[in-house]
Amino acid sequence: MNRNSVGSIIGMIVAAILVAGSPATAADEELIILDWSGYEDDGFYQGYIEQHGDGPTYSPFGEEEEAFQKLRSGFAADVSHPCSQSVQKWYDAGLLDPLQIDRIERWDEVNSDMAESLKIGDNYYGMPADWGATAIAYRTDLVPEEDVQTLSVFVDPKYAGQISIADNVDDAYALAFLAIGISDWRNATMEDFEQASAWLREAHANVRDYWVDGTGLAQLMAPGEVVIAWAWNETPITMQADGHPIGYNRLTREGSSAWFCAYVDLANGPNDDAKVYDFFNAWNEPGTVDYLVNAWGYGHGNAAEMESLGQEALNNAYLTTVTEVPVLFQGPLDHNLREAMIAEFELIKAGF
Repeated sequence: MNRNSVGSIIGMIVAAILVAGSPATAADEELIILDWSGYEDDGFYQGYIEQHGDGPTYSPFGEEEEAFQKLRSGFAADVSHPCSQSVQKWYDAGLLDPLQIDRIERWDEVNSDMAESLKIGDNYYGMPADWGATAIAYRTDLVPEEDVQTLSVFVDPKYAGQISIADNVDDAYALAFLAIGISDWRNATMEDFEQASAWLREAHANVRDYWVDGTGLAQLMAPGEVVIAWAWNETPITMQADGHPIGYNRLTREGSSAWFCAYVDLANGPNDDAKVYDFFNAWNEPGTVDYLVNAWGYGHGNAAEMESLGQEALNNAYLTTVTEVPVLFQGPLDHNLREAMIAEFELIKAGF
């Protein structure tokens, strides 16, 4: 079976799943949010609940390409949550309405650098929402600290069947590019992409499972089924709080990665956009910022409120600025390269 036929089969399977849809968490049906699994946590939108008596209706996704294809297949939602490297693609596909920033009460407090990167023409197409790191999480009682000083641990036969990588093309290729010495994927060539893909295939032989969300990864790491993972900084925060011996290293020789995501107003949403902006405003409230940082370990797009939390909160959440080693920022990259990454990652996960 050649790769083209394999790709066609995978495409048909994905399409079938998307048509079937995924379960939604029903609440206020006048606001439907297609979001990362876990973001239905009502700690993120207390202001919305106080205003409307209930939270939005959520439909979860585990990876941005899944969300993109779901929307392209006709799923109706009002708001979604792509990361920065996907906003242009969603815009090009006609999925986004421009933001009416005069309706976002704390717009002047959002991170201006992030906001400007979401500007297309004269309009903003995303509100900076959250940001964080992707690096090595490991069981400190089962993995010597010296083993996690390099990303080559992911291809070490010693850990066969004991590692996990995100089921997320951007995180996976951030790992692979760093491992081969590329810390800015905007400069990556197709030859670099092929080398990174070969590295991911080697790592695949050690993978026990590709994690979809922090809860799933924690369920693998808590009993020691997985001892090393390429993980968001949510993982050490939540697992340490539950008493698990989890370390986190953003300072491997090759470096670590950083990302940020945005909330977007979807074009042709099924509901009036009044509640879209009520949700955006609830997201930017100080209570949401505090909860996101201290309970989940992520940074918030509201830069003014982030500053008010102080340096200790950033230290505790593994959100301090890293200068000692390279940091690959998961920003926009060449469209053709990213599409090649998406297709190749599906083949790698399937064992081809």
